[in-house]
Amino acid sequence: MISNTSADTPVASKLEALLNLQRIDSQLDEIRRVRGDLPEEVRDLEDEIAGYEVRVSKFDEEISGLNDQIKQRKQNAKDADGLIRKYEDQQQNVRNNREYEAIAKEIELQKLEIQISEKKIKEAQYQIEQKNTEISGTKQRLEERRKDLDNKQAELQTIVGESEADEKKLMDERGEATQPIEERLLTAYTRIRGNVRNGLAVVPVKRDACGGCFNTVPPQRQADIMSHKKIIVCEHCGRILADVAARGE
Repeated sequence: MISNTSADTPVASKLEALLNLQRIDSQLDEIRRVRGDLPEEVRDLEDEIAGYEVRVSKFDEEISGLNDQIKQRKQNAKDADGLIRKYEDQQQNVRNNREYEAIAKEIELQKLEIQISEKKIKEAQYQIEQKNTEISGTKQRLEERRKDLDNKQAELQTIVGESEADEKKLMDERGEATQPIEERLLTAYTRIRGNVRNGLAVVPVKRDACGGCFNTVPPQRQADIMSHKKIIVCEHCGRILADVAARGE
């Protein structure tokens, strides 16, 4: 039971307002149901495309960094080669074996530097090739997903266009329909709608059962509902029981 209803508005009026809101929301639900999973599919494709774009951008940054490394390694090798020539010239003017061996050691170190630089350059070039292959595959998948997105968006736009005017009219009606409903009751209604699968928060009792979950509603509880003295909810599903339908309905 939802208690402490506002004393200045009859319960019958509150239930009538809720039923009107439920009618509008059910019509909106039907419009959105026709769209099916398209809106979600569009969002998923947009997220997937954004992920691919980030991946390509990251690969581009990594390749740029590798090219900088290659450039630096080439400069290191060039500097080392210049030092080797300088040391070789100095070897021609040494005064003893000690100086000769010291210079020879420096030459070996520079040759090692060249070897290391060449090895690092090859490794970086290999990584660039691998990343370019990854980029090519990612861009291919990206292009496919963009085409899928274009098709899904066009399909969704067609469906939305067919019902756009009706949806706008219903949204305007919904705005007006919520005005007479007190905030606490509207919050409860919204919470119930969010907790049930079919979006029905306000239902009648039909054939002695809740119109939402179809569980039996006892006669005394039906009498309480029909009296409109208080707002009563289903003990099983929590939906608001607005009225009791006649036997033939």
